[in-house]
Amino acid sequence: MAPRCWRWWHWSAWPWTQPPPARSFASRSRAALGLDGSAGRPAITKCFSQQFSTQEQIPQFCVVGSGPAGFYTAQHLLKHHPRARVDIYEKQLVPFGLVRFGVAPDHPEVKNVINTFTQTARSDRCAFLGHVVVGRDVTVRELQEAYHAVVLSYGAEDHQALGIPGEELPGVLSARAFVGWYNGLPENRELAPDLSHDTAVILGQGNVALDVARIILTPPEHLEKTDITEAALGVLRQSRVKMVWIVGRRGPLQVAFTIKELREMIQLPGTRPILDPADFLGLQDRIKDALRPRKRLTELLLQTAMEKPGPEVAAHWVQASRAWGLRFFRIPQQVLSSPDGQRVAGIRLAVTRLEGAGETARAVPTGDVEDLPCGLVLSSVGYKSRPIDPSVPFDPKLGVIPNVEGRVVDVPGLYCSGWVKRGPTGVITTTMADSFLTGQTLLQDLKSGLLPSGPRPGSAAIVALLSSRGIRPISFSDWEKLDAEEVSRGQALGKLREKILDPQEMLQFLGR
Repeated sequence: MAPRCWRWWHWSAWPWTQPPPARSFASRSRAALGLDGSAGRPAITKCFSQQFSTQEQIPQFCVVGSGPAGFYTAQHLLKHHPRARVDIYEKQLVPFGLVRFGVAPDHPEVKNVINTFTQTARSDRCAFLGHVVVGRDVTVRELQEAYHAVVLSYGAEDHQALGIPGEELPGVLSARAFVGWYNGLPENRELAPDLSHDTAVILGQGNVALDVARIILTPPEHLEKTDITEAALGVLRQSRVKMVWIVGRRGPLQVAFTIKELREMIQLPGTRPILDPADFLGLQDRIKDALRPRKRLTELLLQTAMEKPGPEVAAHWVQASRAWGLRFFRIPQQVLSSPDGQRVAGIRLAVTRLEGAGETARAVPTGDVEDLPCGLVLSSVGYKSRPIDPSVPFDPKLGVIPNVEGRVVDVPGLYCSGWVKRGPTGVITTTMADSFLTGQTLLQDLKSGLLPSGPRPGSAAIVALLSSRGIRPISFSDWEKLDAEEVSRGQALGKLREKILDPQEMLQFLGR
């Protein structure tokens, strides 16, 4: 069993020493586990036995989560402190979080940020430790003992439940799971959505809802060269869905999607939009003073709903075999079942009206209801974070870790960034700015002497601890082997990559 003596000492008992020069995670891990030719010496003692003349401390930081929030936080820390070391822990075997598992396969340009993240991970002062579940394999408190500061950036891993009767029926899925399915998220690889019916309903009017609608309606031949999984592509080729309704509780002025996603839907090959002109009456005057993004978005909606299309667009719509539509002022009330009660047959919607105006307007039921037949219901009403560890404060109502500018409330040395900090809102650039602010806050606290003093062992201690529990992390070099294999498999199929879906297959490929 690997030594765990590092946990028996108060940190002030450690001599003021400097860790050895930066090395790759693989070599550092071998040293920590006694695999570097010096077996028999205590791993942590060995890592800290070399004395240096300088007394300057090397900050040891760790980030939990390797999505955009995690990598941007690590990037900021490494850039603005030339001696800091950052270890990134990830529960999946592979890095990049929602960039890999959330960005739609027909948006490859958005995934280019992976190139920047790869540069960060290859730094001599950064290590990636995949296949480590914080809160189960190692606790947050154990991480805090090993590092000067810990940043929780694990995102929003769950979906908001509808909380209505019939939600448990077969044929009702979360949009999050559906996105994970076509993007190769291992936990969703067995989802098997039933696309054998002609109508699907998506509840929610954000970008994820439009992503899901677009993937369902896009001609499969337009997806063949992307990194969508072959399993998903096979199901989409057999799809009989001809109509997708995208339902929102409020009106056109409150939709959460952006103009880029709307334009893609309007221009989608083989489809036509269905918008009720009555929903847009009087909006032209009401958007005069709106902020530019909202004004441009609403103008495009108005144009699509109210104006006669040009000859080319009109011909395109006439020939379209599929359609999508926006249904406003509707709240899901009940999922309707088939006569045998075995699957979804429709959705009962409560008709609403707005109280107030603009972004803060509230949807209030009028008492009227309508039933919308469908064979598939996809819930896209929001993501939410989960509590990670009993020692970490968590607000279950807001789904965030209580914090002030990224500092976790009442837990010195613990920070958060990204969706678990502010909620599941914004795009990647929003997360970048938010993560940089958390990194800035952390470094300010370091400079002000608010973080623990004295050396900390960092990943050496945690790798030894994980080894004692039978857990062997995945390194970034391991990921790069998997990456090369996925690209190779994709090239054989004429596409960007073919993702490996089964974690066991990944481990076998790496010789684990």
